[in-house]
Amino acid sequence: MGILTTHVLDTASGRPAQGMVIRLYGFSLDGLSKKLLVETVTNEDGRCDAPILSNGAFTIGLYELEFEAGDYFRNAGISLPKPAFLDTIPIRFGMADGDSHYHVPLLVSPYSFSTYRGS
Repeated sequence: MGILTTHVLDTASGRPAQGMVIRLYGFSLDGLSKKLLVETVTNEDGRCDAPILSNGAFTIGLYELEFEAGDYFRNAGISLPKPAFLDTIPIRFGMADGDSHYHVPLLVSPYSFSTYRGS
């Protein structure tokens, strides 16, 4: 069975991003509407304590992870402009294999981010 995981690294501090709120949305088949499936927070390692999706909850489809980077940096004492250059970071992706491990890491600073399909 497939699973979905993430890992968030704060590239400005060189540490895992502890305490970042992450939301996962699933999309309808036509891609026009989305539904909140999971809300979680990263731990001291920048990971979630459990897979975001696993077992029966994992299905093939279109998804979006939202990372609350602006709140994370403000809570870390970083002064951000108003509005912040990056605040909520959405990453929309498809999962086409119901038996795969999809890992969607986020490398983030107040002014940049990067992601990829990890392992």
